[in-house]
Amino acid sequence: MVSRAAGSWPTEQVVGAAQQGDPRAIAILVSGSHAHVQRFARTLCSTPEDAEDAAQEALIVLYRKIGTLRVAATLASWMFQIVRNECIRRSRLALHRPLPAAMTEPSAEDAALARLEMQRIVNCVAGLPAEQRSVLVLRDIQGLSGAATAQALGLSRAAMKSRLHRGRETLHSALATPSNTPSGAGGEDAGTEDA
Repeated sequence: MVSRAAGSWPTEQVVGAAQQGDPRAIAILVSGSHAHVQRFARTLCSTPEDAEDAAQEALIVLYRKIGTLRVAATLASWMFQIVRNECIRRSRLALHRPLPAAMTEPSAEDAALARLEMQRIVNCVAGLPAEQRSVLVLRDIQGLSGAATAQALGLSRAAMKSRLHRGRETLHSALATPSNTPSGAGGEDAGTEDA
């Protein structure tokens, strides 16, 4: 059996012997292809972990299916295709993988902050003048149409839009104030309503 030069692919003689089932040739073939396969995988796969897994999978395919390679000289392109297909398969799987639990569930601190922020919003809405609050709740929270909101409150569309606009502005101002307290959510300006 002819030896291979360092850094090059195994020779055609080694590939031919491996195709015939020679265990020593198969071992030389797999070990001699390993560095090349890893290099392919690192350039083709999206993560180092996927590259390592794809390289291992390609070497397993090489070991199991070397007998199906028709021309020994095409070993490099055959291995490149195997690695490429494995990297593509792993990328597709990654798209459908569920996110790790740490990324899908908020931490206890984040959950507490979210509850505090939600309570702050509820307090600010509760602090709005009744006319603004009722329009804002029906339109923005319950999702009624403008016409349905106006009809439910016995208002003209123009009056409903005016109250909604003022309610949104008052709420926005209240939420923009960092030291907002529940009793001061609407502020002094919020009580002045033209109706």
